Amino acid sequence: MFEVVLKRIKMGTLQEPSALTARLQNTLMSYHSLDENEWRVAKKSKDVTVWRKSSEEFRGYLYKSQGMVDDNPNRIVDYIRPGPYRLDWDSLMTAMDIIENLDQGCCVMRYTTAGQLWNIIAPREFIDFSYTTDYQDGLLSCGISVEHEEQHQSYVRGFNHPCGWFCVPTPDSTTAPAQSLLTGYIQTDLRGMIPQSAVDTAMASTLINFYTDLRRALKKA
Repeated sequence: MFEVVLKRIKMGTLQEPSALTARLQNTLMSYHSLDENEWRVAKKSKDVTVWRKSSEEFRGYLYKSQGMVDDNPNRIVDYIRPGPYRLDWDSLMTAMDIIENLDQGCCVMRYTTAGQLWNIIAPREFIDFSYTTDYQDGLLSCGISVEHEEQHQSYVRGFNHPCGWFCVPTPDSTTAPAQSLLTGYIQTDLRGMIPQSAVDTAMASTLINFYTDLRRALKKA
């Protein structure tokens, strides 16, 4: 399990992140190669499907989401990974700061999320290691939470187990407009005293909304 290793990683040990990026990338690749019958549909909209399965990292679920997005992978991932675009369009994210830029396309970021389900789920804070790399003809942007002693007292500190986004062009994307398949894997331990049913509802709905917000932002740009 990844969690046992990552809970021991502190900010000062991330100066040479190659071992961490390799483990993180391999973990996401293993999720991406899971057989279809291992997943159960959690929620479905007209153009996005969200599945889930029991996580091997914590007592919660690993969620998979998938949908088409009109644009090329480089531009789409620029809007997803830590950077100047993300805070402008992601309705769940309320603040984001890059704590430290590292080599090899890596960084550590702090971000906060809004309350959900009429604030049954209170605002959360996360400290995540983020890594973006090439994948096939597209990109993989992945991350995981790391230890950080400083914590804002007004937020519950959540923990993201290995998660990420695969973005690859469709076979006919050489013709305009470009189109890509975006597949996400999310397993978030929100922590705190929250009913599991509320967590399940929030996670599935949040992933559906993520695609809606992202498509709208790309279309406006």
